[in-house]
Amino acid sequence: MMELNVAKMIMLAGGVLVVPVLAFVTSFLFWPGALLKAYNWYWRRRLGLVVRFSHSGNYHFCYSTRGAPGGATPSLLLLHGFSATKDMWLPVVKFLPRNQHVVCVDMPGHEGTSRTGPEDYSIRGQVERIHQFVQSIGLDKRPFHLVGTSMGGNVAGVYAATYPTHLSSVTLVCPAGLVYPTDSEFISRLRELEMGEKEESIPLVPTTIQELEDMLRLCCNTPPKLPRQVLSGLLANRIPNNDFYKEVFMEIVGEKSRHSLQENMHLITVPLQVIWGKEDQVLDVSGAAVLQGALPHCQVTVLDSCGHSVALERPRKAAKLITDFLSEQADSDGNVKKVSRRKTFELYADP
Repeated sequence: MMELNVAKMIMLAGGVLVVPVLAFVTSFLFWPGALLKAYNWYWRRRLGLVVRFSHSGNYHFCYSTRGAPGGATPSLLLLHGFSATKDMWLPVVKFLPRNQHVVCVDMPGHEGTSRTGPEDYSIRGQVERIHQFVQSIGLDKRPFHLVGTSMGGNVAGVYAATYPTHLSSVTLVCPAGLVYPTDSEFISRLRELEMGEKEESIPLVPTTIQELEDMLRLCCNTPPKLPRQVLSGLLANRIPNNDFYKEVFMEIVGEKSRHSLQENMHLITVPLQVIWGKEDQVLDVSGAAVLQGALPHCQVTVLDSCGHSVALERPRKAAKLITDFLSEQADSDGNVKKVSRRKTFELYADP
């Protein structure tokens, strides 16, 4: 009788274990997009990030944050790139000091932030919305450090040119918005699309798994080898937003926005850091020389064996570079800005 009860207990325990395992497998097979969102939720919790909403009139912003302002270093506001979300910064946040105040916001129309119209998707429109966000959460009470990558780098640069008194410094990672001396593979393909008569898919707006794999190869020097189900999940999360992505894309490559950073970079007066992947196929690394030519006191770091997705490919190095830059600015405040005026150009090959 006791053996029968033990057997029943084992079967019951086994059933308790089997149910969540089956649920996981079923979710992975049939709802991979939802599983990926759950994974990001879990990663945010592990990193101590809390998702919040800020409202300004009828407009709302979604952002994740950790820590509190007022520490030894300025707060960090991180702006993601085209068609990404605030979660793209998770690999970088992992390597930032735990006591660093960090804010990652969904850019206008992306993920949890209000989706309105084209006027908010141009670079100037995004700058004004980000400024609205900064004011709505009180980030403007003391100068903060702004970081932007790709499209977000364009926005960050124009923000620095427009609202310099709100910033302590700025980091641009592979920023868009410049006139690049050398065409990247993406820019070359974009020119072909503009000259072509038939409508073709935008390389950064995939509609099939093959196009998604092509996009990953374009954005990463060494693209991750992802299982087909993970690719399906990524695509499932993107496809419902593709019309929006196309609308944003047409705004940021239009005449008003395409060269916004180029047109405004001479107005940047705060200490500037530039980080670029040497193998960037989306926005050519020659853009770094453009910024350094216009702003010779900026600090430029080129990462060897790295493509456009610096936050994904080299998160530890990106976090260290930003942290070191903040430390240098803090030191320079007590040394008549000597460090911030140092011109550097480094080539990194370490992870």
